[in-house]
Amino acid sequence: MATILCVLFPDPEGGYPPKYARESIPAIAGYPNGQTVPTPIGPIGFKPGDLVGCVSGELGLRPYLEANGHKLIVVSDKDGQNSEFDRHLPEADVVISQPFWPAYLTAERFAKAKNLKLALTAGIGSDHVDLGAAAQHGVTVAEVTFSNSISVAEHVVMTVLSLVRNYLPSHEVANYGGWNIADCVSRSYDLEGMEFGTIGAGRIGLAVLRRLKPFDVRLHYHQRHRLSEDIERDLGLTFHPTPQSLVQVCDVVNLQVPLYPSTERMFDDAMFALMKPGSYLINTARGKLCDRDAVVRALKRGTLAGYGGDVWFPQPAPPDHPWRTMPHQGMTPHISGASLSGQARYAAGTLEILQNFLDGKPIRSEYLIVAGGALSGVGAASYGLK
Repeated sequence: MATILCVLFPDPEGGYPPKYARESIPAIAGYPNGQTVPTPIGPIGFKPGDLVGCVSGELGLRPYLEANGHKLIVVSDKDGQNSEFDRHLPEADVVISQPFWPAYLTAERFAKAKNLKLALTAGIGSDHVDLGAAAQHGVTVAEVTFSNSISVAEHVVMTVLSLVRNYLPSHEVANYGGWNIADCVSRSYDLEGMEFGTIGAGRIGLAVLRRLKPFDVRLHYHQRHRLSEDIERDLGLTFHPTPQSLVQVCDVVNLQVPLYPSTERMFDDAMFALMKPGSYLINTARGKLCDRDAVVRALKRGTLAGYGGDVWFPQPAPPDHPWRTMPHQGMTPHISGASLSGQARYAAGTLEILQNFLDGKPIRSEYLIVAGGALSGVGAASYGLK
């Protein structure tokens, strides 16, 4: 019997189950790169479109796990030495958490988790796991690659338009009974004709570029591994050898790189000084890619016309986090990859990984981050060990 410790975000404030706006979601068979969607064996334990990422949703895992003699513990309290997560961690063979509500698996926590064999991210992004410590302790790290990449890409496009067109303040004017057209449009521009750049053009970054091409913007990108000539030609992309080169020419900059020691606080005062005055920065990757206070300063002095962020550090962010109240921002809790459509895929992928792991079968290489004491699979191309 294995003990699976699952850390999920709290239920809706109005109670679970919620009333759904739609009765179903579209069925997706595969991803743009040809990878198939998750393929667990047997029933998935939930209806696609259900809210499964919260505590009561349990990622739909309980029927499968209990039918096969395993123990499932689901908690939301994850921070602090006396958290429910820390109390159950020593008995856990598997830890599951989401990037939106991460259980930070530090070196100290790995030392306490004597039984831990698998750290599984229900979604994309395993930087809340100390990968070096995982490798040292022989713990496999896996994530459901591509499961919600398009969900995030759509969120980026929404955020770009919301900021450039000054949608959010204008919506507030309507909400509160106003008709202050001059106030609404005094910060509203057309995206058409602007220079848009993405730092990181992997699964999500490339999907963003493809979705923005019809808006008649000029597209730029920076990435360690240059895209093919065919892709560059089809999208009309301009490659930049450094992030610094890109930010100097772009009106809108999108961050889509993993968090490494080398990318932490990439956007600091020095980087903001290179950007075009009145530019926009979108960050759905990781909060620590940006210096927290430098973002606030850039908005207040007008270097940035807007900041659209879906990611914070830590998560959840404290109530007094300055990004909640800084001007000209479009902040959201970390929701970009947690749409009900995305949840259906990452929950099914979590089940597929668990089934393979518990049955002693290989986990798909595109899901692996660390295995056998080293970076493995997609992790070897996307991450680094501290």
